[in-house]
Amino acid sequence: MQIGIDLGGTKIEIQALSPRGELLFRQRAPTPQGNYPATVAAIAALIGQAEHHTGHTCPQIGIAIPGAISPASGLIKNANSVCLIGQRLDQDVSALIQRPVVLANDADCFALSEATDGAAAGTASVFGVILGTGVGGGIVIQGKLLSGPNAICGEWGHNPLPWPDPADPAARPCYCGKQGCIETYLSGPGFAQQFQQQTGTPLMSEQIWQLADQGDPEAAQATGRYIDQLARSLASVINILDPEVIVLGGGLSNVKRLYSEVPQRWERYVFSDSVTTALRRAKYGDSSGVRGAAWLRPAG
Repeated sequence: MQIGIDLGGTKIEIQALSPRGELLFRQRAPTPQGNYPATVAAIAALIGQAEHHTGHTCPQIGIAIPGAISPASGLIKNANSVCLIGQRLDQDVSALIQRPVVLANDADCFALSEATDGAAAGTASVFGVILGTGVGGGIVIQGKLLSGPNAICGEWGHNPLPWPDPADPAARPCYCGKQGCIETYLSGPGFAQQFQQQTGTPLMSEQIWQLADQGDPEAAQATGRYIDQLARSLASVINILDPEVIVLGGGLSNVKRLYSEVPQRWERYVFSDSVTTALRRAKYGDSSGVRGAAWLRPAG
């Protein structure tokens, strides 16, 4: 049995999987807001529930976190759940359950899940993309998750939007301290802010896509611009990584138009006479992160 945990800002999910990926147990619990010791205790309690229910003890636990592990210190960095920053979550959970714990970024876990037995199973190179409240990414090559010496592999969301277009709204500040990051355009909140900036109407991302489907001209213009921005941004990834498959996850991955229209657009930006990279929707949806955590292995 393998156990994975997805530590989110509002919920913690645990899944126990068989070696073939069959779901044996699943449970969710609210994340103790801003309380690190309570978060550690909640994770340990969920592990106990999973092992009691299945009757098996897992020799190692994988946890997907909304941040990264500093290679220099082993401490969590870049986490939007700020109570995690500067903590050794792996050691603290391990001390409670008396077993090894492996941590990885949640977007990395998403990519690993989809490359292992999801939408990109059997392919040699995968770029996993999260388009949700933020924009993240992970890279899997020959079944192995890449991390990099700075533990930021796949962080395409904090590069500037490529090939600026006069139709793009003015660059806005990003929480990372820069301006004009891809995340400020392609995340759900970023897309909604673009729409409000250009129309004066405050709407959620989902509402804008619904209006576009109903023929609203302002929404149609906004969604067309989003598709082009996404195509440009993914084209820059293809120019560097040239993956076989790009898999989309997060709330915006549910927009069906992306899978036909984005590849049509990115051909004009990719430095090649043809583009065979496939764009696919995640097989496991919002469970991909927790499944990927279950597939984690210790470094080396």
